[in-house]
Order: sequence, then structure tokens, then C-alpha cells
Amino acid sequence: MISLPDPVRSVLGSVRGAMAHAARLALDIALPTLCIACREPVDGEGVCAACWGKLSFIERPYCPKLGIPFVYDPGPELLSMEAIAAPPAYARARAAVRYDEIAGTLVHALKYQDRTDLAPIMGRWMARAGRELLADADVLVPVPLHWRRGFSRRYNQSGALARVIARSSGVRMQGDALRRVRATEQQVGLSRPQRASNVQGAFQVSADRLHDVQGRRVVIIDDVLTTGATVNACARALLRAKAAEVSVLVFARVVDAPRAPI
Repeated sequence: MISLPDPVRSVLGSVRGAMAHAARLALDIALPTLCIACREPVDGEGVCAACWGKLSFIERPYCPKLGIPFVYDPGPELLSMEAIAAPPAYARARAAVRYDEIAGTLVHALKYQDRTDLAPIMGRWMARAGRELLADADVLVPVPLHWRRGFSRRYNQSGALARVIARSSGVRMQGDALRRVRATEQQVGLSRPQRASNVQGAFQVSADRLHDVQGRRVVIIDDVLTTGATVNACARALLRAKAAEVSVLVFARVVDAPRAPI
């Protein structure tokens, strides 16, 4: 193999970069960005104004522990029925939006259709929703994929969101602190008890990353919270590794119906 001098390699690298940028620009001109939900042309990131207006952002009042929205403001620190009946391992959970048709389309596109261009806007919405968690956090830990699924999917959507939130908040991301040590079934279609059983013992803090977790306030990052089984299993693993506190920040959470606090 011929070894090129450093100046030549630098010039060739610049030329390749310029050509790649020109190709992307030509593609953007030829194929305008479409809204991921309605497929109408959009001037910006991912979602048109009409579909953006249909997203159901979660605002106060909500359960201070689970982040489930309330139908009225009961005052500070009153918990939801779910938080009282089945307290999670994590301290607090927050979500940017309710999981509905448009939110589900965004999540599916990021997760399965290589739409990593959606991560910046989704991550920024998450950073806004989780600002109280991030203000106290020492480290962000994305929910990991098993290596087999990671190989087939090529990237971890939770990691993509965590990187955006890390840049926005200044909180360090530790992508390899938590490992999925056991391949699990897809959670879709499983009942609540089945989901909990499916992920039991599936996560572990890497031995060489214990120092990143011990005594730290950790925020778990994921795309969707349904029953909370996955993030609960992650939180238990982090607490076993002596994390000081574990909270959860997701893009969307399933909300069955408007709830009144107890």
C-alpha cells in the first residue's frame, strides 16, 4: 500500500468532505424534508407545525414520582395511585410527551428506520421536560441493547438521545456503564407481569465502570416508558452498584387515562 504524505492526506480528506457535503446538499434540494408523521414537506426538523401542535406535551400538574399527569393540581408532593400501589426502584420519572400516534411514529422512525436526524429535536424536548432531574444529575446512562440486537440495529436509540441531552445539559453520558447481560424478548405484546419477568436480572453494571456509578446521581435515558419494567430493572442494577440515586427520563410515556391524585 502506498503511504501518502500527511499534507496530501489532509487535502484529500478535505476534498472528500466537501464532496460529501455537496452530495448531501444536492439531495436535500432534490428531496425536501418530509414530516415524519404526515409526510408533508417541512422546513426544519422532522415534524411539521400541524403535527407538532398535535403532540401532547406533559406539563404540571403531574405525580412527583412517576410524572403521570393529573387532571387537576392537588398541591405539592401528592402521589398518584400507581406510585403508592407499586413504588418503583427509581426516585423520579419524567417524560416529554404522552405516547400517542405521532409520538409513536417518531419513536418508531428513530428506533427502526435509521432516522437519527430526529434525535436532536426529541432529545431537546426531553432535556426541557427533565430539567429538574438534570440539574441534580452526575451522569446519564442510556438503557443498553444486547449486543446481538445492537449488531442488527446498528445503533442504540437511547444512546442517541442521551448524547443530545448530554450536550444540552452538560451532564456527562456514560454509555457503557450498564450492560444488558441477557438477551430478552421484545416487550411489545407482553403483560405487565411478563414484562417484569422478561427483564429480571437482564442488566448489570460493568465491573470496570463501578467508579462511574458509585455515589453518583444517575439519570436513565430511554425512548418510551410503558409499564416501567425495563427502567425499573436498570435502576435496581444501578442501585446494587451503589448509585446514590436513580431517576428516569424518557421521550414518551404511556398514559392510560387522566388520573386524579390520592
